[in-house]
Amino acid sequence: MNSSSDSTFPPRTPPPVAMREPGFAALRRYGRICAALWRNSVVREMSFKANFLLWIFVELLWFALQLSFIAVIYGHTERIATWSKWEVVLLLGASQLIQQVFAALFLSNCTQLSEYVRTGRLDFLLLLPANTRFLVSFRQVDLGAFANAAAGVAVMAYALRQLHLTPTLGQMAGFLPLCAAGILIHYSLMFLLATVCFWTVRAQGIVWSYYNLFNLARLPDAAFQPGWFKAVFTFVLPMLLVANVPVKHLAALPRTPWESAVLLTLALLCFAASEGAWHASVRHYTSASS
Repeated sequence: MNSSSDSTFPPRTPPPVAMREPGFAALRRYGRICAALWRNSVVREMSFKANFLLWIFVELLWFALQLSFIAVIYGHTERIATWSKWEVVLLLGASQLIQQVFAALFLSNCTQLSEYVRTGRLDFLLLLPANTRFLVSFRQVDLGAFANAAAGVAVMAYALRQLHLTPTLGQMAGFLPLCAAGILIHYSLMFLLATVCFWTVRAQGIVWSYYNLFNLARLPDAAFQPGWFKAVFTFVLPMLLVANVPVKHLAALPRTPWESAVLLTLALLCFAASEGAWHASVRHYTSASS
């Protein structure tokens, strides 16, 4: 036997098996993996029912306080820039929907990445015959956040009724992909920030700092004067686009023709940036035991 070949170590991360599968077979395989991971999450959530219900209550209480704040503001004015009271309530409901779906699918997974790196559990994920980013991103699901997202949908439906609006199928068909783009932006930027843990070990503070910026998405973009602040939170950290653009499309509010295109383009660019940061970080990773 050739001794030189014995001394050559195989790569730490073997090529994923799914890369050699046809597209539909790979999709079905990853669907089964995701279902298994989510079943484990359901079992874990149901093991602590009181904690599960408490967090739903806390999030709904916070959402109610946000609505109360809007009621107080509109007790002193009829409009914020061009936005009426029920248009802002509609925006608040859409922001709640986008934020809570993101929280259900990705928030806990992004915040756990630094723990995987610090404890060495990422080694185990890298050796599995599946895409590691997929496993990191979908390992857990927060069921309570789906209930809070439903509250956002209920508030949107009530606001549309107060506005005497009935969205057409075309408006709904445009609204949902724009919401998905907003969720993708949140996920991509938070995942990108989470990859800092490969160099600093702990990055929860950075990740949660980004999460706090979500509150900007609840505000109408017209309330901000043109300037560097609005430019940053429109094109760099597009908080002012993720909920405003879908709501404008749904309610046929005044909007510029480029806003939807910008939102979709930024979603793809943010995902590409996070993917590049992820691959660079994994190449830098030497495992907790090294």
